[in-house]
Amino acid sequence: MNKKLLIACLLFSLPMFAQVDTQWVLEQSTLSYHMSHPMHEVDGVSHAAKGKGVCHAGQCNFLIAAPVKSFDSGDSNRDLHMIQTTRGGQFPMVIVRTQFPEAATTSPTIYADLDVQFAGQTAHYKHVPFQRVTQGNEVRITGTIPATCSDFKIDRPSFLTVPIKNEIPVRVDMTWRQM
Repeated sequence: MNKKLLIACLLFSLPMFAQVDTQWVLEQSTLSYHMSHPMHEVDGVSHAAKGKGVCHAGQCNFLIAAPVKSFDSGDSNRDLHMIQTTRGGQFPMVIVRTQFPEAATTSPTIYADLDVQFAGQTAHYKHVPFQRVTQGNEVRITGTIPATCSDFKIDRPSFLTVPIKNEIPVRVDMTWRQM
């Protein structure tokens, strides 16, 4: 009788010892690209990103996506030209996939490997630092993706025959909630 009770207790307690997936959802985001030209500086901002993440067996995988047309620079003509230049009609989403060790989720700095799909191309960025701050049951992640036009084979737009700088860094400010 005691053996049956012990076996039953073990069977019911095994799931407690199994590793449970940690799931995350993107609550809010601000993504902003910076474009520089000798005549002016421009920032385009989007608050439309969606995302989710799963940590399993010591590895975290996250997916974040934002519509190209959701970036607003304050000039609708410039924004339409940006959509044309980046082939936003054909490739309407910017998609970021990242992975990092689950142990990094408790560190103030997370170093992530990123795959960014944009304008029909995928660029790989290794060991990109992001700052992590816990606020209650939410985690705020900030950092900058060192993107360039050439990473995505984008012909740099020109103004008065002078092209924009190749660098188009993307500032990330996201709040994630554990589910």
